[in-house]
Amino acid sequence: MRPAAPSKETAVPPNPAPSFDVTSLHHRRAVHRWDRVSVGDLLERVTWSYPDKDCIVGGPGAFASPAYQRLSYRAADELANRVANALLARGLSRGDRVLLFCENSVEAFVTKLGIAKAGLVVAPLNPQLAPDVIEHLIRLVEPRAAMVDAELWPRASAAFAATGLAPDVTIELGGGVVPGSRSFADFVSAAPATEPDVELHADDIWELLFTSGTTALPKAVMLSHNTTYMSGYSFALTLTRGLTIECDLKLASFLPMIYHSGDQIFPTAAFLSGGTFVIGRKPVPAAIADALTKERVTALWAGSPAMLTGLAQELAREGSGYDARSLTVAVYGWAPVAPATLASLKRSCGPGLIVAEIFGQTEAITCHRFWPAKWPDVYERTAPETNYVGVPNPLLASRLVDVDGAPLDGTPGVPGEAVYRSPAVTPGYYKDEAATREAFRGGWFHSGDCCAYDDQGLRIMLDRYKDIVKSGGENVSTLRVEAALSLHPGVAKSAVVGLPHEKWGEAVTAFVIRKDGVACTEEDLIAFARTRLAPFETPKRVQFVDRLPETVGGKVLKYQLRAAHRALYA
Repeated sequence: MRPAAPSKETAVPPNPAPSFDVTSLHHRRAVHRWDRVSVGDLLERVTWSYPDKDCIVGGPGAFASPAYQRLSYRAADELANRVANALLARGLSRGDRVLLFCENSVEAFVTKLGIAKAGLVVAPLNPQLAPDVIEHLIRLVEPRAAMVDAELWPRASAAFAATGLAPDVTIELGGGVVPGSRSFADFVSAAPATEPDVELHADDIWELLFTSGTTALPKAVMLSHNTTYMSGYSFALTLTRGLTIECDLKLASFLPMIYHSGDQIFPTAAFLSGGTFVIGRKPVPAAIADALTKERVTALWAGSPAMLTGLAQELAREGSGYDARSLTVAVYGWAPVAPATLASLKRSCGPGLIVAEIFGQTEAITCHRFWPAKWPDVYERTAPETNYVGVPNPLLASRLVDVDGAPLDGTPGVPGEAVYRSPAVTPGYYKDEAATREAFRGGWFHSGDCCAYDDQGLRIMLDRYKDIVKSGGENVSTLRVEAALSLHPGVAKSAVVGLPHEKWGEAVTAFVIRKDGVACTEEDLIAFARTRLAPFETPKRVQFVDRLPETVGGKVLKYQLRAAHRALYA
């Protein structure tokens, strides 16, 4: 039966008749409701096909009010409209920034879409950043409004006070309303659910996402409506594998979706497919396994191989009662997944499960992809020691170049920098023309990632250029050393850096978290590494630690290790 049209569109709005340009064949601007590209329209467009279908579902702890736990496309669109109209009623205008200091929740995610609807710019901050960095980014963005999670307010209060910023809205997760602000429910209660009348264009910036800051202060990556649409469409094809009909997609992410670039490719792909987005609060294996079972999730953003391994172990736990047979696609990143983990997942999910490693960054998240099912011989022979990242997806032009910018096409094994061209690449860094010019030198976006071709043209990720260790005249990939160490039964996680050394220039040094209940010594690990690595790659020292400095996505902040242990060999 054909669904009823949304009530908000039953009458033609009393706007003046637009002018129609039917002679110009270039320099045109699609800014009308009927032809524009706007992230804020993602939900409204689906209300014409599946208005009552689940659009966003919140996992435990990922919603403040039970009213927002499960929203249909109609309900989510109307809530986003209320957010947009409430912000505009406060006097905000096109291009004004709204800062979010929030973890995953339905309310925070719908707020992002409402900000886009209003023609404003969302600037979400990672709550794990240091207070001085938070203050720096607030000053950079100059927000006109701010929203915070109640439980995160203690981390934000000092930086807000130092910059004169006050929270306007509190999402009541883990606490009550911050004094001087309003609860989310109160903020949207009196605002109309009708579409705001604003002019938008595909090239308008709707989001400022910050780089992870693993080597320097985070930069504000500008993302346009068009960038997000292109990124989302490039992933919709990958995430709907194994489904007969694409709108049956049920995508889950328990990794950050408020302030991480995953928001460009995962929920956007779900909405563009007419599917459902399941958002969890934190990446806990038991919570993910429970969502797979109860929500019949078909696609999962699993994050790092360690997170995927944790999920595989949880699903395989005897007597757990989980049912993950609905899962057809699992996506991971940053490093290869061990064949044993993949085999375990297929036992739990079924032999048709497709996994894909992605390789990209905030500025160009449309990504390279490596499918073990497409290159099984390469995968079985090299994983997890060698990080194959495959080929760029068809929306991304990417090649490797040397230090002078000369292409390395047809030269397998020669390290070079991955550079990109795509409509899904950032327009630049907000208020940082120098960094933008440097990144786009030669007409390509320079990633800072060091890769090499193999003899088939597949890309191998070697390291971030800033993390390569120069030891005794040789370049050492820290990722390769970490992959070798990960095979030892006593290693839970490791991070490898180069530290100043009188003889070697830089000494390969490993920081290791031991697995519980498994004994291993520094001598054990160095001897183990020697059997898998060249002498110049083998760590000179192994330091055991209880934790590593990490981003919320699991990336190790290696600059902190280098700074803290600079004098180790002195």
